[in-house]
Amino acid sequence: MILGSHSQAFYMGEGGKARYLGNSKTPVHKRVCKLCGEDCPVWKDFQWTPPRALYQQVAERTGRRVIIDSTKNDDWITERVAETRASGGQPTLFMLLRDGRAVVNSRLRKYPDRDPEQQIRQWIEQIQRSQALYARFDGPKMRLHYEHLAAEPDTVVRQACDVLGLDFEPAMLQFHTAEHHPLGGNSGPQYMVAKQRFTDPEQAFVTLNPKSRQFYDAETQPIRLDLRWNEEMTAENIRMFERIAGEFNQQMMSMD
Repeated sequence: MILGSHSQAFYMGEGGKARYLGNSKTPVHKRVCKLCGEDCPVWKDFQWTPPRALYQQVAERTGRRVIIDSTKNDDWITERVAETRASGGQPTLFMLLRDGRAVVNSRLRKYPDRDPEQQIRQWIEQIQRSQALYARFDGPKMRLHYEHLAAEPDTVVRQACDVLGLDFEPAMLQFHTAEHHPLGGNSGPQYMVAKQRFTDPEQAFVTLNPKSRQFYDAETQPIRLDLRWNEEMTAENIRMFERIAGEFNQQMMSMD
């Protein structure tokens, strides 16, 4: 959403959900803009028509030359990379890293009935797949750590802009004040956008549980380090994480 706040960029959210647009058999929250709903100036009546490149079509629709897609599936990314290159575009890859304890805690907060050990192992597998994708990606790319971004957003976002060939715009750091039209994606930052855009944030399609809503209602800075896992993660789950993923997490956090 930070990159998508640039005047020449558009954040489409999880681009994979473009497959569901216009499909009435798909749950509505998977096939509409999470801020506008069905009556969205970008996604209403949008039809992706393969083999035309998805990002090229979105660029034409929005008038922005840089399209940001936060889909994490490595097969989807590989397909879009090939498609973008075939259409004459330049794909760029960002690998966002975060302390695994925070990631697992976030998943358990959202899905409390899920098995903690399974979530830990799935996180490891996701990072391993992402590392393999990053290693074989031939093009502009950058690893960045969430913790570094939160501590020094100006520095990290400038570096990301350099990779994309964009001039840094300070307003990007106030992403919650920009206009966004995401498909899927993280509800927390989207709720911050909704608070700026609507008198009542519930007018948007963003859904947060009461505890998360309270956290974001109290938030005054759009970019701030979120360490809720320190308080929310049980001692048992922390021990389990350290046993299964402690060493792996330390190696990941030291990546440049």
